[in-house]
Amino acid sequence: MATAVPFPATQPDGYEWLDDEPVFEPARHLQIEPPAGTRSLADLGYDDAEIAGVATPVAVSEPFRVLSDEGAAVMLETCRRLRAFTRRAGNRIENTVRGGCYRSRFLRDLCIEPAVTEAMAEIYGVEVAPHTMPVHLGHLNYEPSNVDEAVDKWHHDTIPLDYVMMVSDPAALPGGRFEYFAGTKHEVAALAARGERPPADRVVAPHFPGPGHAIALHGDMVVHRAAALTGPAERITMVNAYVACDRSRLDQSRSRDLIGIDDPTTLYGEWSRHVAWRAEGRLAQLRATLGHGVTRDQAIDALTRAIEDVNEAIDDMRAGVREAEHYER
Repeated sequence: MATAVPFPATQPDGYEWLDDEPVFEPARHLQIEPPAGTRSLADLGYDDAEIAGVATPVAVSEPFRVLSDEGAAVMLETCRRLRAFTRRAGNRIENTVRGGCYRSRFLRDLCIEPAVTEAMAEIYGVEVAPHTMPVHLGHLNYEPSNVDEAVDKWHHDTIPLDYVMMVSDPAALPGGRFEYFAGTKHEVAALAARGERPPADRVVAPHFPGPGHAIALHGDMVVHRAAALTGPAERITMVNAYVACDRSRLDQSRSRDLIGIDDPTTLYGEWSRHVAWRAEGRLAQLRATLGHGVTRDQAIDALTRAIEDVNEAIDDMRAGVREAEHYER
């Protein structure tokens, strides 16, 4: 399977591996089963023009199994050990761990496992690779200290494609449902502008049969949240991100939202490698296809499009911290 940017061979300063971890073994720890079905972006109300440039027309899947019972148990213990590194993620999530794949070899190996990547490509219907920015691999969310607060607010992701896995047993949770809006992000933005939230009759709460089950999302296009618990409980989810290998597609990332949230030791290098990877592919395609007869303006337009992600990243880095986007004010 495709690898867009290889996982770094060394750890950033200040990161150490968990000791005495079980070694990730796909034959023991995986039990991949395909989802019963998917919904398309068109099903949610997006039009052809909005779908044309994005990674895939797929919006969301039914829950599907990723981990075996043994794999789910190891995953839960790993996330409990990583809880020591939780921090607030801006104005959205109280307790999250980013960069966990620089601390846990088990989590890292699961997140870049080719068999899981292949399963995600089958769901999305396009070639994908684990996200080029390791901070987006194995993102962990934990329950808030105040059970009245949503675990995560209504939002669309800073990444194009991902899955959300239940790490703790969903059957044991009082509330805390994963929910998505059966509509477009533009509709939710209009609701938020009026001080309203998605109406209950258009909110879908998929049933997760157990820990180690996940749901695939077109994260940039599907508005979703983790609802509040109704009582004290351990609630842990893991999000793993992917990129479409076709770099002519839109980037669908909001890396600027990560400034002030992610460790700058990792963020700026990863972000730079990501946009360099995208520009390399676009420039290579330009080199291979741009022939005679191109006018000056056509050349300028083609080159501008090829490096637009690089220029946007430079502008965003210079602009600095901004409030992360979500739909609850």
